[in-house]
Amino acid sequence: MLDVTRKLVELLDLSPIGDDHFQGDSEDLGFPHVFGGQVLGQALMAASRTVENRLCHSLHAYFLRPGNHSMPIDYEVQRVRDGGTFSVRRVIARQDGKEILTGSMSFQVAEEGLDHQVDMPAAPDPDTLKSEQDWGKLIADKVPEKMRDMLTRDRPIEIRPVDPMNPFKPEKRPPHRQNWFRALGPLPDDPVLHRCLLTYASDFSFLGTSLTPHGRTFMSKNMQVASLDHAIWFHRNFRMDDWLLYDKDSPSASAGRGFNRGNFFTRDGVLVASTTQEALIRERKA
Repeated sequence: MLDVTRKLVELLDLSPIGDDHFQGDSEDLGFPHVFGGQVLGQALMAASRTVENRLCHSLHAYFLRPGNHSMPIDYEVQRVRDGGTFSVRRVIARQDGKEILTGSMSFQVAEEGLDHQVDMPAAPDPDTLKSEQDWGKLIADKVPEKMRDMLTRDRPIEIRPVDPMNPFKPEKRPPHRQNWFRALGPLPDDPVLHRCLLTYASDFSFLGTSLTPHGRTFMSKNMQVASLDHAIWFHRNFRMDDWLLYDKDSPSASAGRGFNRGNFFTRDGVLVASTTQEALIRERKA
């Protein structure tokens, strides 16, 4: 396992602090606040630590306040219900005594059932594409110095965009984006870890899908952007150290909010997870 990947796995490995409470460190990715995917992934890990022999099949969370990446995060898990097939947990994430995220996760025992899925959309092979880090190096000399590290630093999750866009010179495009994702280096055979890593990665480049038809990015002047909520449904098992296609679209934007949807497919076309998110995409008055 590469060092950057090991650090991410350790970031998700929360410390128990008693009575279904856990604590996790924060990382600085160059954003003004804690990356939302980190809080989501850690919240799912906290809930998973209170469930045995059941895997998460759905997650629904609301971002309440921006997190501070210089402080640890405390996670309180509430055991809502343990039934014969399903278990439900509520998770509250806090910093400095204030709630920054609240969410619910449902877990299910393994069982067989009816099975169908939509077809995987067309996408180029990931081996033919450059990574976001490679694209960042190509434009690094044209961006402010304080942003260069964010664009070029080593990352535990490799992202290879299909038809990438310069975030500093966006153009109007249809509300559809695709990225290939995978964790760098082999990972342990722990399905809980793989779900938490996908949860972490699912927040990358998601919000921006609703900005593409407007020729905006999160770096555009006068844009106030933030994730408001996030939901994930896990359909089938997968590995985050194998390539996954993240296919996203945005059916609607209105009233300063953008709605985004996504599907994760394995390289051979198996649908493993689906996501939705509503985001604040407010254009401030100059």
